Amino acid sequence: MANMIEIIKKAAMDAVQNSNPTSVVYGKVVSVSPLKIQVSAKLILTESQLVLTRNVTDYQMTIEPNTISTGTTFTVKNGLKTGENVVMIRQAGGQKYIVIDKAG
Repeated sequence: MANMIEIIKKAAMDAVQNSNPTSVVYGKVVSVSPLKIQVSAKLILTESQLVLTRNVTDYQMTIEPNTISTGTTFTVKNGLKTGENVVMIRQAGGQKYIVIDKAG
């Protein structure tokens, strides 16, 4: 009976592993336009596979006006640059990668 339980446990673990669960992945920006991120020697992700968060994009921000001045808008330059390392989350199934931040 103990052997049967171990077989069931192993089958369950194999099923989870084979379903490509979400995982953290590291990569390096090899091109900005078009955006390409290298994950391994054989895997380079292209723009269609990447979802960028605000942490890795340029964006505009407006400071609300106060009694002294009117609202001021400025651009935060967070865009990726060639050679930067990034931290990503691979979505279940491995088709899309969310670029969550730059890595030191």
